[in-house]
Amino acid sequence: MRQCARIYSILLSVLALAAICSPISAQAKEGDVETLWRLLDYIAVDYPGAVDKGKVINEAEFSEMAEFSGTVVDGLAKLPLKSGRAGLIAKGNELNTAIDNKASPEVVARQARLLATELLRSYPVPLAPKTAPNVQTGKQLYAQNCASCHGMSGNGQGPDAGQLNPAPIAFTDVERARERSLFALYQVIGQGLDGTAMQSFADLPARDRWDMAAYTGSFAFKEASKGQKLWETDAAIRALFPDLSALASMTPANLGKQIGPEKADAVTAYLRANPEVIGTASTGSLALSRTKLKESLAAYQAGRKDEAESLALSAYLDGFEPLEPGLAARDPSLLKAIELAMAHVRAAIGDSLPVAEVESRISALDGLFLEAEAALDADQASQASAFVGAFTILLREGLEALLIVVAMIAFLRKAERPEVMPYVHGGWIGALLVGGATWFAATYLIGISGASRELTEGFGSLFAAVILLFVGLWMHGKSRADEWQRYIRKTMSKALSRGSAWFLFGLAFIVVYREVFETILFFAALWTADNGMTILAGSGAAILLLSVIAWAMLRYSRKLPIGKFFAYSSALMIVLTVILTGKGIAALQEAGLMSVTPLPDFPQIAMLGIFPAVQPLIAQVLVIAIIAAGYWYNVRLKNMQG
Repeated sequence: MRQCARIYSILLSVLALAAICSPISAQAKEGDVETLWRLLDYIAVDYPGAVDKGKVINEAEFSEMAEFSGTVVDGLAKLPLKSGRAGLIAKGNELNTAIDNKASPEVVARQARLLATELLRSYPVPLAPKTAPNVQTGKQLYAQNCASCHGMSGNGQGPDAGQLNPAPIAFTDVERARERSLFALYQVIGQGLDGTAMQSFADLPARDRWDMAAYTGSFAFKEASKGQKLWETDAAIRALFPDLSALASMTPANLGKQIGPEKADAVTAYLRANPEVIGTASTGSLALSRTKLKESLAAYQAGRKDEAESLALSAYLDGFEPLEPGLAARDPSLLKAIELAMAHVRAAIGDSLPVAEVESRISALDGLFLEAEAALDADQASQASAFVGAFTILLREGLEALLIVVAMIAFLRKAERPEVMPYVHGGWIGALLVGGATWFAATYLIGISGASRELTEGFGSLFAAVILLFVGLWMHGKSRADEWQRYIRKTMSKALSRGSAWFLFGLAFIVVYREVFETILFFAALWTADNGMTILAGSGAAILLLSVIAWAMLRYSRKLPIGKFFAYSSALMIVLTVILTGKGIAALQEAGLMSVTPLPDFPQIAMLGIFPAVQPLIAQVLVIAIIAAGYWYNVRLKNMQG
C-alpha cells in the first residue's frame, strides 16, 4: 500500500502541473479586452461621421478613427499569446488599412464588428449582468449623474451641455442608438470616453452601471406596447433572446436584419424597458444551441473549420449541457439521442466531411430539440417527475462512491486497523463539505461552465480509475488466505503507514467529491420554488436506500472468508475501473479535449461507462488488457511461490 501513496502523490503532482500549464493561466486582463472592444464599437458607430463616399468630411473625427484603429492593433499585440491572436492582429491591420483608404462606413463597421466579436471569442469577458437590470434604479442614477449634460429626456441638451466641446451625445438619436448594444453603453459608462467630458463611473457597482445602460438605451425607442405584442405572440423573436447575454450584446441594427427595422425598434423598446422578461423565458429553450449551430455551419461553409468546431462545441456546452439534468430526469433516451447527434456534428466537422453532410446532421437536431423543449416545458415538470428525478440521480451518483468507500472500510476491518478508519471517514465527509462549498459558490459567487464540469468529471473519473486499477490488482494478489497471512506478518505494519492512510483519505475524497459535484449541478438545474420539498423527499428516499445497501455490504463482508473477500473486492474494483475509464474519456470528449469518432449503431449504457464512440471503447479495451495481464502475473507468481 506504500506504493499506492507514492502513486497518489505522483498523480497529484501531475494534475497540479497540468493546472499550472493550462491555457486558463494565460488569461488577458478583463479591462484591456473591454477597452479594445469599446474602441472597436466606437469606430463602428462614429466612422460614418468622418468619411462619406470616399472623402473625409470631418478631419478631427477621421484622425480620431485612425488613432483608435492603431491603438487597437497595438493593444491586440500586447494580449497574452493564444492561437487566435495572430488572426486578430491581421484583422486589426485590415481595419487600419480600410480607414487609411477611406473605405465606406459599411465596410469599416462590418470589419470592426467582426473583429470585436472574434476578440471576445478568443478572450472572453462577461457580456451580461447576473440579473436583469432595474430600469427604475437606472432612471434615478441617470438623473443624479447624467441629466445635467445629456438632459432629462436624453436629447443631449442638459443645463451644462452648452459649455462642453464636443457636445454630449443625444441618446434620442435613433440612427446612432440602433448601432449601440447595452454592453457598449455599459462599457462607456464604466470607462468614460477619452477626449470628451464623459467621465468614468467605474466607482459604481457593476449592477448600477447595467441599470444605467438599460435606461439610457431606451430613450430612442418608444413603441414598447407594440414590442410587447410581438414578444408575446412570436416565438421566433423570443428564441433570439435566450438569456441576458443575448439582450446585452444584440444591437437594434442587427436585430433589424433578422426581423425588420420597425419590429426591431419596437422589440428593443419593450425589452430595454422590461429586461426582466428575459428571465421568465422557458428554461427549456434551446435557442442558443440553434444559434451556435447555425453560426457553426456558416463558418464551415466559409472554410473556417476551427471556428466551426469551436461553435459546434459551444452549442453543446453552453446551449444544451446546462439543460441535461432536467432532460435526464424526464426523458433519458431523448437525452442520449441528442448527445449522440451533437457528437455526430462535431465529428463531421472534425473529419472535414462535405458541407451538405454537416448541414444534414445539424438539420437532424431540429426535431430532437423540439421534443426536448416540450419535455422541459414547465408544465411537464410534475411533482412525480421531480421526485423520481431526484431519487434516480442521487442513487445513481451515490452508488459508485458508496461501493468504493464501503470496500475500503471493510478492508480496514479485515486488517484490524481501526486507527486508520478516521482517514477514510475524513475523506468522504470532507468531500461532502467541499461539495456544499461548491454549491454555494456555483449558486452565489461564480458560474460553473459546461467545459469546467466535463473536465472535472473526466479527470476525476480517470484519476479514480488509475487508483482502483492498482488497488484491484493488489487485492487480487492477496486473495489467497495464505498469501494474506504472509502479507500481514511481513509488511502490514508498514503498509498502513501514515502515508498510506492519507492515500486512503485522498481516494475517498476524490471518488465522493466527483459524484457530489455532478449531483449538485443536476439538482441545481431541477430545483424550482414549487418542487423543492419534492426533490428533498426523493433525495431522502435515495439516501435511505443507499444506507441499507451500505449496511448490508458491511454486515455480510464480515462473514466472508478473507480469500473470498479479497476476490470479490478485487472484482468490484476492476469493474469500476472499466466503467470510470469510459466515463472519463466520454467527459473529456464532451469538453472538446478529445476528438469524437461516433459508432451510430453501438448501444449507450452510461451506467456501465459504455458510449457509442471509438475512443472510450478503445480506452476500456486497453484497461481490460492491463487487467488481464495483471491477473495472469498474479496467478503465475502464486504458482511459483506455491
